[in-house]
Amino acid sequence: MTEIIDGNAVAEDVRAEVGDAVDELDEEGVTPTLATVLMSDDPASETYVSMKQNDCEEVGIDTVDVELDSDAPAEELYDTIDELNADDDVNGILVQMPVPDHVDDRRVLRSIDPEKDVDGLHPENIGRLVAGDARYKPCTPHGIQRLLAAADVETEGKDAVVVGRSRLVGKPMANLFIQYGEGGNATTTVCHSRTEDLAEKTRSADILVAAAGVPEMIDGSMVGEGAVVVDVGINQVDADNEKGYELVGDVDFESAKEKAAAITPVPGGVGPMTRAMLLYNTVNAAALQSGVESAL
Repeated sequence: MTEIIDGNAVAEDVRAEVGDAVDELDEEGVTPTLATVLMSDDPASETYVSMKQNDCEEVGIDTVDVELDSDAPAEELYDTIDELNADDDVNGILVQMPVPDHVDDRRVLRSIDPEKDVDGLHPENIGRLVAGDARYKPCTPHGIQRLLAAADVETEGKDAVVVGRSRLVGKPMANLFIQYGEGGNATTTVCHSRTEDLAEKTRSADILVAAAGVPEMIDGSMVGEGAVVVDVGINQVDADNEKGYELVGDVDFESAKEKAAAITPVPGGVGPMTRAMLLYNTVNAAALQSGVESAL
């Protein structure tokens, strides 16, 4: 029988760990604080920020909520980041993506103080990740590592295939898989829009991570017997229901689960882990900046 990997349950365990670490920091007079910056009128982005703030409140992390008009000059966002960088009470900075077209998103990532970059996407932090000395692991790939560990999935010596090469998921995920140590030591292939015979590559995977942002592009015929399938995608597609849409992943769940030994659902798989690992990174940032050893 195929194991459905419950991201909500694993995320709850991570939040409990984070809550304990927050309590320990509190005893040292340190309160982790995350600043969220929203420069968008997109309802989904507003919802994501609200959820992250609620997550922080649940575990005892303070938040600073900054909202900028989506039509404001790009410099207003850059100046806001500079102010948060200089604020000693702020340990982590999260700029909700995507930002408006007139804003250079790469400059946004470069502008955040690397020690406050709890997304782990500043070039310095990516460089440290590649070098095997990560300060903060990017939230989604780190969350996937935790999911695999919770499901007792061994990565060492396995063939891992990552479909997607984004800076947010695909590239750091591949780097984590090839690192020495727990959750790594896998032989890793990265597939993308120029990959020839994608199905041949995906069928060879012991561990298949789908992170291409294409609804249900991976079906059961592309999954090897007994593989572990991790679906990062969350796509809104038309549906005959009250909402008029439903959320699906990059994997056709019903056909893939017939072949997989274990699989993550959408929703309820990777998504909760991404949010949980943001809390994890924020607490580690507070510990790093205060010189107090983290319990995580």
